[in-house]
Amino acid sequence: MRKIHIRKYTDSLSMANLISNLSNEQKQQLCALLGDVELTLLYKASVHGYDASAFHQRCDRQGPTLVVAYNYSSYVFGGYTSVDYTQSGQWITDDKAFLFNVTKHGGNPLTIKVNSGCYARLDDSEGPNFGQQLLFCYNSQPTIYYQVYRSGSFSLNPSTLYGNDTQLSECEVYKVTQTVSQVADKPWRNVLWNEKQKQELMKSIRNYKPLESSVNRIRILTIGPVGAGKSSFFNSINSIFMGRMTSKAMAGSSGTSLTTQFRTYPVKDGREGKPLPFVLCDTMGLEEQSGAGLDIEDISSILQGLIPDRYQFNPVAAFHPNEQKASRSAPLQERIHCVVYIMDTTKVSLMSSKLEEKLAAIRKKVNSLGVPQIVLMTKVDEACPLVEEDLEKVYISSYIKTKVQEVSSRLGVPVSCVLPVKNYSQEMELNLSCDVLLLTALQQMLNYAEDYLDDVDAS
Repeated sequence: MRKIHIRKYTDSLSMANLISNLSNEQKQQLCALLGDVELTLLYKASVHGYDASAFHQRCDRQGPTLVVAYNYSSYVFGGYTSVDYTQSGQWITDDKAFLFNVTKHGGNPLTIKVNSGCYARLDDSEGPNFGQQLLFCYNSQPTIYYQVYRSGSFSLNPSTLYGNDTQLSECEVYKVTQTVSQVADKPWRNVLWNEKQKQELMKSIRNYKPLESSVNRIRILTIGPVGAGKSSFFNSINSIFMGRMTSKAMAGSSGTSLTTQFRTYPVKDGREGKPLPFVLCDTMGLEEQSGAGLDIEDISSILQGLIPDRYQFNPVAAFHPNEQKASRSAPLQERIHCVVYIMDTTKVSLMSSKLEEKLAAIRKKVNSLGVPQIVLMTKVDEACPLVEEDLEKVYISSYIKTKVQEVSSRLGVPVSCVLPVKNYSQEMELNLSCDVLLLTALQQMLNYAEDYLDDVDAS
C-alpha cells in the first residue's frame, strides 16, 4: 500500500506546530483516494480561528488542497479540489473535485465525485465551499451549512456524509503535493519502444489466423465500470490500423453508460483494407446500483453467443432468448473467446465493495465457461506523474507496479494478465509509445484466445 506523508507546518504568527487530527487509519483511507501524495497542514481552525480571512491567508494559491472537517458526532469528512483558492469570485470547473467521509476504523471511504458538467465550487472570499452546496466554517463560525439544490454539483446525502451534525470541533486544510514516483532499479516488464516493434506487432495481428477452422475471427468482449474506457479502447485500436484518429464508438466521461446496446466492432486494415481477424464487442458499463448498468445475466448470454449485435440493453430485465435458440448452443465462432476487463487506474483504490462483488460474480461466470480473462488498466498517465511525462516509463514506475498488483489482488487475476495502457482521448495524432502498449495488449488477447480454442478443440 502507498504511504501518505503528513508534514507539520510551523506557523510564524502563532509559533505553534500544527498537529494533524487524522488517525493512521484515516491517513490510509486518504491515501487510497489521493494516491502517492504528501500532505502539508496549512490551516487548523482551533489554532488560527474559523474566520474566512484566516483560511485564505494560509490557503490561497497553494495548489490542490484537502479540507478535513471533524464534528461532535465523530464524523471525519471534507472535500478535495485540484484548483487554487484565489478569491476570484468565479465559478470553478474541476472534474477532479470530490467530497469524502473517512470512517474511524479504516475500511472503504465514502466518495462523492463532482457531477459531470457542473461547477465544483465558487472561488469567493468566504470559507471553503463545494458547489455552494456544502459550506465549511460558515459565516466564520465552527459550523457547516448545506444548501439543497435539485440538480447540484454533488449528489450528497447529509445524513451519510456527516450525520446531519453541522457543529464542527475542528477544521483542517492540507496542501496536496504529488510525490515524484519512485523509479524501479530495472524495468519490471521489457518492451521495445520503436517503430520496428510497432510494425512487427501490426504484421503479427494482420496475419493471425485461428487454428480452429470454424472460427474466422476472435471475439473479444470488453467489460468495465462506466467511464473506464471500453469504447475508447476500440476507437484507439481502430485509429492505429486506420492510421488516423477515429471515433466510431461513442465514448465520453458521463456518469451513466453512453453505450446502451451490445455492439460488435470489426476493425479494417486501413480504409480499403480487409477485416482484421478479431472483433471487439462493447457492452453497457457496470454500475453499483441494482437495476442500473449491465445485468450479469446479460453477460452470460453474451458469452454464449446468444445476444445479437445492436441488442438494446434493459437494466431492469435481462435478455431472454426464444425457446428454439435457448435449446441449442451457439456456434463457436459466435461465442466470446476472450474477456477483457477495463479498469481506470486512477479509480482502482476507490472501487466500491458493491462493484467488486459484481466483478467477482462476472468472473465466476466467465471461469465456469473456461474463457480467458485479461485486465487493461487505462489512464496510467493520469495516475502517475512520471508516466504522464513519458509513457515509456510505465514499466519502471513503482507506483504503476503497485496498482497492477492491487488490481490483480482485488479482481483475482494473475499479475501477468494485468496490462497498463493509454487510450487515445483528446489527441489529434497517433503516438508511437501509446500504439506499442495497445498493440501488445491486443496481441496478448489473441494469444489467450488461441489457447482457449485449442482447449475447446481438444475437449
